Amino acid sequence: MTKPDILKELENLMVLPAGTLAGGESLESLGWDSISVMGYIAFLGSTLKKRVSGKDVTSCKTVADLVALAGVVD
Repeated sequence: MTKPDILKELENLMVLPAGTLAGGESLESLGWDSISVMGYIAFLGSTLKKRVSGKDVTSCKTVADLVALAGVVD
């Protein structure tokens, strides 16, 4: 899985137009909410077989933090 794949999934979770995310965006400014958190946890578990906690995800402040949490390196 690549960074663009993660960004595309995040855009889908937050119902954003394709190509909106680059990585440096603040999650707060994007309307990141508890539903997004749950969706991202499910995505990581089902697609990447990676287990993370809600605390892990809610500690992220930027899109880049979420990409890093997925274990994807730029």
